[in-house]
Amino acid sequence: MTPSSLRRQAVWVSPVLLIALFVGVWEIAVRLSGVPLWLLPAPSDVVRSLVEDREILLPNAWVTFSEVLIGFACAVVAGVGLGIAVYRSPTLNRAFYPIIIASQTIPIPALAPLLLVSLGYGLLPKVIVTALVGFFPIVVNTVEGLRSTDRDVVNLLRSFGASRARVFRLAEFPSSLPSIFAGARIAVAICVIGAVFGELVGARAGLGYLMIRAIAQFETPRMVAAIVLLSVMSTSLFAMVGLVERAMLPWRKYSTMIRS
Repeated sequence: MTPSSLRRQAVWVSPVLLIALFVGVWEIAVRLSGVPLWLLPAPSDVVRSLVEDREILLPNAWVTFSEVLIGFACAVVAGVGLGIAVYRSPTLNRAFYPIIIASQTIPIPALAPLLLVSLGYGLLPKVIVTALVGFFPIVVNTVEGLRSTDRDVVNLLRSFGASRARVFRLAEFPSSLPSIFAGARIAVAICVIGAVFGELVGARAGLGYLMIRAIAQFETPRMVAAIVLLSVMSTSLFAMVGLVERAMLPWRKYSTMIRS
């Protein structure tokens, strides 16, 4: 086994061992202390809830997953589009970029009730909240990625008579893709938080809604099971964006192998 393969395995083994250690200590501490189930369930109680309550958990998880996917897709389209527009237009840069930065001072939990009152309890307000949460890292990374294009490459293309559109297509946009994907990985993880925010304010389904119901009914294992599903969802989506990046940017994988 080569050293590089050992390092790749260590990347996965170390977190798994750490999680196993945490779960083991949690289980032992709960069993020895005799903490009531409604106050702090043991990991085994959470696993039992995941199995026994799957007919409740899985449909609500699908609702949250749908909100995250739609909101993330909207955030990607709007973030990349506006980022390109801000980069290519000095007027839009002066007009919109400060507003984009200032928009992050608006607390999403305070905005969610306003959307709920205006748009009701359906899917749309949750998608809007999710998109707003994921929008910022994408647009900022798009702008910074475009600005970091190698100017020597741009000047070389211009010296051959390439138009501005051709320079953008051949140099600027490809060089910005790593930054865009970096923003997308951050965005897809926090979009899960945005969806839960929307559901906590008001919803008829979803894991956030289920968590509120579980707390009110003292079904703490079910609430923790919902949190576990949210963590798995966020981690899986993060990994999926990484896989798409490796498929679209194979040269980055090759350069990483060379460095290792």
